[in-house]
Amino acid sequence: MARLCVNIDHVATVRQARRTYEPSPIAAAHEAMAGGAHGITVHLREDRRHIQDADVAALADAFPGLLNFEMAATDEMVATAIRIRPIMAMLVPEGRHEVTTEGGLDVIAQEPRVREVIARLQAGGVRTSIFIDAIPAQIAAAHRCGAAVCEVHTGPWAHAVHDHGDDCRSQAALAELDKVRLAGEMVQSLGMQFNAGHALNFLNVGPIAALPSLNELHIGHSIVSSAVFLGIRAAVQRMRSCIDIAAPAVH
Repeated sequence: MARLCVNIDHVATVRQARRTYEPSPIAAAHEAMAGGAHGITVHLREDRRHIQDADVAALADAFPGLLNFEMAATDEMVATAIRIRPIMAMLVPEGRHEVTTEGGLDVIAQEPRVREVIARLQAGGVRTSIFIDAIPAQIAAAHRCGAAVCEVHTGPWAHAVHDHGDDCRSQAALAELDKVRLAGEMVQSLGMQFNAGHALNFLNVGPIAALPSLNELHIGHSIVSSAVFLGIRAAVQRMRSCIDIAAPAVH
């Protein structure tokens, strides 16, 4: 069954609303692991809107071998990744004016730069993933650049489910699910690891979790949102349950 890595960025979003010291992302990460998470994900943005440099350093110390570091393909972030040695660095697109990541990295448009960044990360002992749309040409470009992992963007699937009455079996939703499935098959055929994430919640995660040979799911916002009512540990436990129930459907 797919592993669950919990993104705790939005715990820091709440903290930064007051520029104070609570709630603690470190405490949230401990609770997520107690709830059954297999790893912790954070995105250190250029504008430091939520996770801060001190958070990343503390998490790397507290969770060796468990931290997934999302990053833009900048020299600053490459240096940070090599310094903290996360289990994986994931290249993502980043814009100051976006509310959240709006799509996969356009690898084709910046292939020489992505190839250079991945080579530098590999030389520094850091395994690299790319957050990517379910587009064959982009997956092929990620492979040419040397990515070990592709995380397929599930936002279009999640939005199709929501826009059609939360129906995972609507024609529009099934069309998006098929795109993710085919992307995952291509990722694997090229020898890369197939991960998935973005906008997944308790309702829509099951069909994604049931995809063959999916390795990891990276989920954050919906877990943190649910934690307002349930607590982090219980929210992670519930998400793990949704994933685990879906997994046998592939057999």
